[in-house]
Amino acid sequence: MVVEAVPEGKYAEVGNGITMHYHEAGSRDRGVILFVHGSGPGASGWSNFKGNYPFLAEHGYWTIVPDTMGYGYSTKPEEGTFSLDDVAAQYKGLLDALGVDRVSVVGNSQGGAIAITMALNYPELVEKLVLMAPGGLEQRETYMEMEGIKAMIRVLYKEGISKESMRKVFTLQLCDESLITDEIIEERFQVAMTQHKDNIARIRVANQEDRLSEIQCPVLCFWGANDKFCPSSGATKIASGCPSSRTMLIGNCGHWVMVEYPKLFNELTLKFVNDDLG
Repeated sequence: MVVEAVPEGKYAEVGNGITMHYHEAGSRDRGVILFVHGSGPGASGWSNFKGNYPFLAEHGYWTIVPDTMGYGYSTKPEEGTFSLDDVAAQYKGLLDALGVDRVSVVGNSQGGAIAITMALNYPELVEKLVLMAPGGLEQRETYMEMEGIKAMIRVLYKEGISKESMRKVFTLQLCDESLITDEIIEERFQVAMTQHKDNIARIRVANQEDRLSEIQCPVLCFWGANDKFCPSSGATKIASGCPSSRTMLIGNCGHWVMVEYPKLFNELTLKFVNDDLG
C-alpha cells in the first residue's frame, strides 16, 4: 500500500464545478494569510509551503494553503483553458466560502501571478502581497527560453514523468541541490500521476507588467539571483512598478526562496504582515 505523501485536508466548492482542496492552521488573532503555490508537475500548496505556513500560524495568523485548480487534490479539468482572472475568482470563491473579507496573499511563480491578479481585481480584499519570483511579468517567449522551463517541458512532453526525470527538473529550482530530498520527489510524483500532461497549459498566464502601478497594497518581493525559471530582472520590475514595494534580490538562491532560505522568508514575511518591517 502506498502511503499518501501529501496529507489530505479540507474541501470547498468555489463555483463553476470547481472544488478546491486546502489545508489550514492557526487562528484569526492577527489576520488571515493565503498561500498560492506555483505550477509544475506534482505541485500542491502543502508541498510548496509546508516549511512556512506553520511558522506564521504559530504567530497568530490563520493560514490557508489551497491547491490551485489542476493541482494537488483540487478539481482537475480534462479540457479547456482558464485565465488568471478565472483562477483569481476561484480563490476569491474559496475565501468567500470561508468567510474571509481581508487577507494577505503569499504567492510564488505562477501563484505570484495569481496573487497579483487578485490584488488588481479585488483591492478591497487583498491587504498585502508577498511575492516570490512571480510569473506574468514577461512575454511567454521569454519564459520558454529559461533553462528550468525548457527542462520541465522536456519532461512533460518528451521524457515522460518519472521520479528520475522530475528530480532533474527540481534540481534546477535550487542552488543547493541537496535540498531536493526523496520526500519532496515522492510528494510531487504522487500528485503528478493524477494530473493530465497538458495541465500546465490550462492556466494562461498573461503579462501583467504594465498594470503593476495599479496595485494599491504594500508589496514585499523575494527573488533568487540564480533563478532558472523566472528571470531575476523581474525584481526590478516589481521594485519600480509597484507604488509601495520592497524587493530583495538574494544571491546564491534559485526559484524557491522559501525552501532555500526559510528562516529569512518566514521572519521577514512575519515582520511585513505585522507592519514591523521598519
